[in-house]
Amino acid sequence: MKNKGFTLIELVVVIVILAILAVTAAPRFLNLQEDARKSALQGLKGAMDGAAGITYGKAAIENQERSSSAVDVAGIETKWGFPTASSAGIELAVTGLDSNDWAIAHTGNDSNTIAYTVATFYSQELDDNVQKIEDTQCYVKYQQAEGVEIDEIAFASVVDDNC
Repeated sequence: MKNKGFTLIELVVVIVILAILAVTAAPRFLNLQEDARKSALQGLKGAMDGAAGITYGKAAIENQERSSSAVDVAGIETKWGFPTASSAGIELAVTGLDSNDWAIAHTGNDSNTIAYTVATFYSQELDDNVQKIEDTQCYVKYQQAEGVEIDEIAFASVVDDNC
């Protein structure tokens, strides 16, 4: 009489093989969240750069690109033709920045910057504090223009060391 089925040794071998596969494959799946956060930040940086460029183009058409004081260009507050680092500036220029997806800090030691991080990935209270957002080491910072020279124009930068 022949028994059908698996022996205990065969089952243990299959379980060991599955465990080895799980251990080697799991880190690849766990890394997806980090990649998603980094991609979201890069996307926001691109949106900010694009919005700043379009706003500058509108300001140039209206001869407002050399104004050092806050000027309204198409409903967006600008200085030197670029959106300011405020809710009336870059936040209006980039659609979706005022949503609950982003934790925002409007002010800090430098009133010419504004910082954003992916709010849904951080449970701690960031309460409009630039330093707390910078402490996450996973953020986008927008520096408003300080003049018309190439090293003074507005720019966005990404820090994704700890996403």
